[in-house]
Amino acid sequence: MAAPRAPLPQLLLFLVAALLAAAPVRKADGAGEFDVRRHLSTVTRYDVARGSNSVNSMPSVSDGCRVIHLNLVARHGTRAPTKKRIKELDRLSIRLEALINEAKQGLKSDSLKKVPSWIKGWESRWKGRTKGGELTSEGEEELYNLAIRVKERFQDLFDDEYHPDVYSIRATQVSRASASAVAFGLGLLSGKGKLGPGNNRAFSVLSESRASDICLRFFDSCETYKAYRKRKEPDVQKQKEPILEHVTAALVDRYHLNFTTQDVSSLWFLCKQEASLLNITNQACGLFNEAEVYFLEWTDDLEGFVLKGYGESINYRMGLPLLKDVVQSMEEAIIANEENQPDGTYEKARLRFAHAETVVPFSCLLGLFLEGSDFEKIQREEALDLPPMPPQGRNWKGSVVAPFAGNNMLVLYQCPGKTSDGSTSGSQNNSYFIQVLHNELPVSMPGCGNKDFCPFEEFKEKIVKPHLKHDYDMICKIKPPMAREEPATFSSKVSGFFTGLFSQKGYRVASAENVKTEL
Repeated sequence: MAAPRAPLPQLLLFLVAALLAAAPVRKADGAGEFDVRRHLSTVTRYDVARGSNSVNSMPSVSDGCRVIHLNLVARHGTRAPTKKRIKELDRLSIRLEALINEAKQGLKSDSLKKVPSWIKGWESRWKGRTKGGELTSEGEEELYNLAIRVKERFQDLFDDEYHPDVYSIRATQVSRASASAVAFGLGLLSGKGKLGPGNNRAFSVLSESRASDICLRFFDSCETYKAYRKRKEPDVQKQKEPILEHVTAALVDRYHLNFTTQDVSSLWFLCKQEASLLNITNQACGLFNEAEVYFLEWTDDLEGFVLKGYGESINYRMGLPLLKDVVQSMEEAIIANEENQPDGTYEKARLRFAHAETVVPFSCLLGLFLEGSDFEKIQREEALDLPPMPPQGRNWKGSVVAPFAGNNMLVLYQCPGKTSDGSTSGSQNNSYFIQVLHNELPVSMPGCGNKDFCPFEEFKEKIVKPHLKHDYDMICKIKPPMAREEPATFSSKVSGFFTGLFSQKGYRVASAENVKTEL
């Protein structure tokens, strides 16, 4: 009789253990190129993300082209921990004290020698706070400086006298998003008014009600998405468990404290807050070696992929109202340009400030950060594989896709058109192009032949049109149970993903159909 095959969870544990053992073991705050602040997923600061952006695309704007319109979709800047997370850190403080006391009462008198000194008596920087999630001063600077760079980069676009219908600034009704819009507006219009020593001027920030804002908070009103997320969140947590268990075992062995996986999860969160908000990398972050940071970062990126990104089409299809709004604004700008409407009578920029839950789906609608032939799969509405696991490289990284203040800019250009005899043509079809900038860098679009500079009509036909067969109201209303089509389960996707990983490494793995234990 053949030996029974190991259930999938045991295989996953074996894989993670092998990869962790094979990966570099250098402290997160050690010397060298490794910087933990670049591996904090969506908690990464914008200036750090820009410095580590690996998007490989060179500017390709033709000579003679001029900008006629700009669309900006930006995440809010760096923020303080939310109220829920502040409570988690308070619980962590109590838990660490209990672990220290437990170690003191242990049989080994030297059990505390391995414990980092900062843990003894540690208290959260946010202890006692009853509110959180607000934009920090660093977050204000991120958006203020972004505005200054945008204004300098597109000087001709922003040389008009300010009017709210010419430069439309919009934000969600969440304080950190609206504060980000204000910080951006201050940078954009600095020196253009008469208020105070900085010659500032007042400007308008428009917001829709949270209950009806399907352009920037579409995720709040989409019942299908909320049901999907509620159903999938437990699966994601199960998928993260193998890595958390191995990191926990390593930390228990390293520091002689009886950490649980919940302790490690909270310590990783503390690491991200300290490194991002306080530039402290030698406390909580110092507990983890480089390999462990890579794997913990992957668990965060996996969560973002499954619950906000390409993990399921509902995640980005619900952003269709935003995509339509962007295209409509550009079409209106083209009409104004064709009619030679005078400056100051039409919109030149539409500037939006929202959340990761807005920026990530919008990036997916554009087809950014895909692997290989994934764009064709999306066009056929097929499920995508999960992001490759370390040490493999991957395009989907939260620190690049949606760091604090992460943004997509769609820049509309008019370029001299060329006819068959080489003469210049004013034809609308020939002369308008879109360039997509992600975090201010040109990024290639698979739907436009992996170019970052795409004819507007081709952009509409190949990237926008396939999404238009769906309708927000239809996809966001929960279907009756008998009518609902059940997509491939998350567990089956995970099974297939790791089966492929093992196959590449020469391991023999049971097929998903033969594995009864679900992840």
